[in-house]
Amino acid sequence: MRIKYTVPKNIGTFIADDKDMKIRHILYIIIPFLLLTLLTCKPEKVPEPYQPTHAHDAYLHSLNKANLAETALGRDWITSSNKALNEPITISTPFEEFFYIDPAEAFAVGYRFDAIRGQRIEVDVDVQGLEIGRLFIDLFRVRGVSSEEWVRVASADTEENRLEFEPRRDAQYVIRLQSELLRGGQCKVTIRNVAALEFPVAGYDIQAIGSGFGAPRDGGRRRHHGVDVFAPRHTPVVAASRAYVVYVGDDPTGGRVIWLKDSKRSLHIYYAHLEKQDVKRYTWVDPGQVIGTVGNTGNARTTPPHLHFGMYEIGYGPIDPIDYIIQPSGELSPLTADLGALGQWMRVQKSSLNVNISYESPSERIISLDSYSPMMVLAAAGKKYRVRLPNGKSGYIPASSVESIEQTLEHQAVSFSQPIKESPREDAAAIELVRAGERFSVLAKYREYWLVKTRQGNIGWLQVHEAAPSAN
Repeated sequence: MRIKYTVPKNIGTFIADDKDMKIRHILYIIIPFLLLTLLTCKPEKVPEPYQPTHAHDAYLHSLNKANLAETALGRDWITSSNKALNEPITISTPFEEFFYIDPAEAFAVGYRFDAIRGQRIEVDVDVQGLEIGRLFIDLFRVRGVSSEEWVRVASADTEENRLEFEPRRDAQYVIRLQSELLRGGQCKVTIRNVAALEFPVAGYDIQAIGSGFGAPRDGGRRRHHGVDVFAPRHTPVVAASRAYVVYVGDDPTGGRVIWLKDSKRSLHIYYAHLEKQDVKRYTWVDPGQVIGTVGNTGNARTTPPHLHFGMYEIGYGPIDPIDYIIQPSGELSPLTADLGALGQWMRVQKSSLNVNISYESPSERIISLDSYSPMMVLAAAGKKYRVRLPNGKSGYIPASSVESIEQTLEHQAVSFSQPIKESPREDAAAIELVRAGERFSVLAKYREYWLVKTRQGNIGWLQVHEAAPSAN
């Protein structure tokens, strides 16, 4: 019996549907895979090249690129940089010091001092000796315990060796000076805090201020938002800073007034009771430029002529202008120490000597040295030397308390051959071998070591118990 099959008329549709289902099945597998690949294969990002923000970091970066940072001298440069911040010299401004940079050593020094808002910190370095190369001058604001928390607030242009900065808050600051490697010579650093603004009355100073900020007015109903500078009528009044004239006019209280805007410091500066106004609105004025004269207009008609000088911080209100216009007290100590000793070995004279940590405070003693103890003179300030002791510590001593090592203390000899070392340490390298009976000159004495000069002219260290007297 033959069985007949009837082919459905829509068989083509069934076949097409079957193919679509297979294709869809394949796409369901492929599409998620493609999406996952696209999402996970992000474009490669090429890191931005390192861009140093100041010269000191740029120099350190160059040492790293040249593989010099891991050399002995490179490590010394990094160590001295950190030590200058962690162990700065405490000073009071103004301060001036002459110092010597040994090209064979990695040089850096730090000075720590106070500064307040309204002052301008000025640091000048005068290169006076050999080729120094670049000198890096960086200013840090002290905060926290570690120097790693400090904020670098300013860096000097290495071409000018000058730095200026106006603090926005009262704080301690550290200035670090560091030279390039293999550069040396003599320099002078001068550090000052000065008033950020000009005194507003020409030829006068703080002694002319008769009424200060915050003094009661109208029986205590209000406070004096400024200072009154008394001077004869028609005395010139000057612009305190580079500023823009925003108003010139009259009002019942201030009389003839001028308002300046100092955008650099976010200040409005107010001059009142003027006799004359010698400036036009919407113009710029420079520090020291005459803008009017002293008078007693407005509500000051019954008082002697004076200038009411006020300052208003934009977005805050009135502030005391005194720190902006008063010059800090203090003068530079005249230099009497001999600069010929810079970079030279000296020794304590016959009496003992205290070495002090800071320039000002004799009570902060590092160590007491015996007579004839040697030291390297690093710097000179006023009547003092800053010295480095054989143990690596440094401090200040009176320049008059030391003498040159050129004159021999005595002659000695060793009973058997012994090394002369480059420093007074057991592990120090030997620079020469002194034979038994060979004589040498004793230049200075430090603990169990002597600083000696051999017949070959080498200067180094010999342990005392290894030496034996010799007849002169």
